[in-house]
Amino acid sequence: MRIIISGGGTGGHIYPAITLIRAIQEKNSAVEFLYVGTRRGLEADIVTKEGIPFRVVDIRGFKRSLSLANLGRAAAALAGVVKAMELVRSFRPDAAIGTGGYVCGPTLLAASLLGVPTLIQEQNVVPGITNRLLAKFVTRVAVGTPEAAVHFPRDKVVVTGNPIRREVMSASREEALASFHFDPAKKTVLVSGGSQGARSINRAMIGVIAHYVAHPEVQILHVTGRGDYEKTLGEIRAAGIDLAAAGNIVVRPYLYDMPQALAAADLAVFRAGALGIAELTARGVPAVLVPYPYAAANHQEQNARAMARAGAAQMILDKDLTAERLLSVLAELLHEESRLKRMGENSRALGCPQAAEEIAALVLAMTEGRKA
Repeated sequence: MRIIISGGGTGGHIYPAITLIRAIQEKNSAVEFLYVGTRRGLEADIVTKEGIPFRVVDIRGFKRSLSLANLGRAAAALAGVVKAMELVRSFRPDAAIGTGGYVCGPTLLAASLLGVPTLIQEQNVVPGITNRLLAKFVTRVAVGTPEAAVHFPRDKVVVTGNPIRREVMSASREEALASFHFDPAKKTVLVSGGSQGARSINRAMIGVIAHYVAHPEVQILHVTGRGDYEKTLGEIRAAGIDLAAAGNIVVRPYLYDMPQALAAADLAVFRAGALGIAELTARGVPAVLVPYPYAAANHQEQNARAMARAGAAQMILDKDLTAERLLSVLAELLHEESRLKRMGENSRALGCPQAAEEIAALVLAMTEGRKA
């Protein structure tokens, strides 16, 4: 059996794809996979490190205006569909899966047009345009939240939750804290702006770090993103902070083992991407969510509001984010043990740790009866 899987751009599309590959392999170890992504996205690095065969379809998203750039991208999109058709014909898959990102468009469309059973996985409360368009052609749609289901055909949609890495659930808190040289008796805050980092969060964290250097009863693991790491370190030094002398503050550019960091966290400061939220809720980690303001259809704000309504998170809009505001919210939550515990329970109630297994079963069911 052969399966094509496509998802690209950010970790929020790539890690669910890899998780689904592992879940399907556990059910059928003989399945061959081909991952289709772009050269520009993180998938070119992450997927090859996982040892998964990788092929490229070049495509970029469209700007929300009439422009020469969009005409060029339209031509590239057509070329992308042609390239995807060639890949599908060559690989002869029994199924195709899309986990988001523009590269899913030509890949899943090509597979659908060639009669291959297809499934798209929509992670957000508000679906993106690629998945809305693909829904007309694909066989099944697996959605991460009940709110998303209303945007897709009833006869195709299934609410499964979002797939998370198995390591998220198996990571040990004790081992995680030890790996960062943290004290298990102290509260630990995990801060991350996603796989790309977040300038606004990193900027606000300078004042937060300055405060907690002087109040070491709280530990902070701050993941800046590779692109903003040196700039953030420079700002920390300019604020007179000596990280080498501060045993309660760890600043990293990127973590390949985010599940371990989640295991260490009592509270998280995150963007509101669907993957991050899925992993937070699976572990039951309460959060302060700062949605990325330029996400398509403002879907991150809708994700964050859904979490806040459930009592699992507090939301700070990006335009309102300052060191003072973030520090105030963190201090309030960290000093109210009962409230933090309640938020954690509410978060865990939203988690769907078995989502990957459910989606894997859907994919394998689609292939039943197909000729080899």
